Amino acid sequence: MTVQATGWCRAVRAGFGSLLIAALSGCASQSTSVEDSGSLEANWTRATLSRMSVREKAAQMVWPTIWGDYVSDDATQWVRVRQYITQEKVGGFTISIGSPVEIAVKLNAMQRMSDLPLLFGADLEFGTGYRAHGGYFFPGGYDLGGAVLFPPQMAVGASRDTALAYAQGRVTALEGRAIGLHVAYAPVLDVNNNPANPVINTRSYGEDPRLVAALGGAFIRGAQDNGMIATGKHFPGHGDTEINSHLALPVVDVSRQRLDSLELVPFRAAIKSGVGAVMSFHGSMPALDASGDPGTLSGRVLKGLLREELRFDGMIISDAMDMRGVLDRYGAREAAIRAVDAGADILIQPVDVALTIDAVVAGVTSGRYSEERLDRSVSRILAAKERLGLVRERFVAIDSVRAIVGDSTHVASARAVAERSITLVRDSLSLIPLKVPPNARVLSITFARRSDLTAGATFDAELRAVLKGVRSEYVNADSPTNLEAVLRAADSAQVTIVSSYVSHAWYATSVAAPRAFADLVTDLSARGRKPIVVAFGNPYLLQQIPSAPAYVVAWGGFPISQRATARALLGAAAITGRLPITIPSLAAFGAGIRRSAISAVR
Repeated sequence: MTVQATGWCRAVRAGFGSLLIAALSGCASQSTSVEDSGSLEANWTRATLSRMSVREKAAQMVWPTIWGDYVSDDATQWVRVRQYITQEKVGGFTISIGSPVEIAVKLNAMQRMSDLPLLFGADLEFGTGYRAHGGYFFPGGYDLGGAVLFPPQMAVGASRDTALAYAQGRVTALEGRAIGLHVAYAPVLDVNNNPANPVINTRSYGEDPRLVAALGGAFIRGAQDNGMIATGKHFPGHGDTEINSHLALPVVDVSRQRLDSLELVPFRAAIKSGVGAVMSFHGSMPALDASGDPGTLSGRVLKGLLREELRFDGMIISDAMDMRGVLDRYGAREAAIRAVDAGADILIQPVDVALTIDAVVAGVTSGRYSEERLDRSVSRILAAKERLGLVRERFVAIDSVRAIVGDSTHVASARAVAERSITLVRDSLSLIPLKVPPNARVLSITFARRSDLTAGATFDAELRAVLKGVRSEYVNADSPTNLEAVLRAADSAQVTIVSSYVSHAWYATSVAAPRAFADLVTDLSARGRKPIVVAFGNPYLLQQIPSAPAYVVAWGGFPISQRATARALLGAAAITGRLPITIPSLAAFGAGIRRSAISAVR
């Protein structure tokens, strides 16, 4: 396997030594042949592979998912983790939620159990804080702190700034590596050109493939320049779907010409940027494979298009193997065999770890593919471990976590994304920034699902710091029973703000807000309340409330975006965002009313 040189590789700094990290599809200071190299790492990869059994090779390709939470030594969950490592000998894990220090301690303990270094991946689309956060303590809603949480990618799209995308990749890598993570399942390279997409939505940079390519490439460079493998997903493209692949098999029935001009543009650019991994799409594209198989199980997609045509030689990671998009037609065992036969190197989140390893082995013993086929995948996985320096040092320094994770400069990067992303789509009555005295009666209505415990808290607190007459009302999106009381409260308010936190969800079938939301905004308008609507979730909500006089898109409901939005409404920060999407028939791509910051709020 030859690793080609690219021009953007840099020595890893900020606490990780001077090891030169090489992205698997090609980041190195000079062109290097693994087979011909005399380095310790190359010898280790070759020697390690040569002494592995077929089942040990298969196990390197199967990565269970575990939480990063605290568990005792004899807890059932920890006993299971120990079994995965010491008996099944898996090659890595996908890590989910936990506090930064607890994740670091847990991953060190797991590394200590394993004969070979483990690779740890995580879904870090919104920064390391998306997984590594201490949570909130209730009652009281106290934020227990954690890694930096960025707004969704579409917020970066609204800024149009590749420097911000690079900064997000950099911060994600530094904080992720500090707690023991190695592979970011990010960035999302799907082009969200379908407003009805229930699962991508604001996870995408936008609907323009060139914008997605530019911002995605910047994130990749930021992550891989700083020691983390980036993963472009979901190949060949999940943007033009109305079916959630967690629940069923989506079909993108467009021509190959359309795929070349839209869906594949960001992936081609990512490969040129040296992206180290690509995650597959659990969806069918008849133009690429007439069989109807999802991309994860299609040799025409993974081997034919990604490997041979696009010449990608990094790691191919499946999307979660417990999703209905791959399970419904073939079941867990056959899906695993077909994914490996198609070209996948790593199968994440399997339904059953032992069954999946056995299935990969059965593919060899039954003649579906050869042991040499496994060797190619395992070589890539071992090469990743060696280039990340795990052969020499697999543990992280617990005492260094607080010096890196949540650093104020990292927080500033996320704050810049949030502030630069706020987009004023409509303001027909010139309501923004607010022009009211500090004692004005302001009604802030939070429309959110009960599970969203932080919705509105930071936004209202930031408003209340300037406007002492802010009154907060909450409407449960799943059971909106208090609408009449909210309308009565609005009758005595000088300013009414309605904030929707309803967005895409992993198991949602629609991104539309409940009908009650549209009815509430319509009724407020009919009563002359001139509502200011803020979309903290789905940015396409304007379609349901086309008569709203003021419409602001904040892209995500995380506290950092709530704060940025409140500051924008108060005039404490400029509004400069532009839509990276089209809101059909209502707002064009690139739309956005600019507002300057004002020196004081009267």
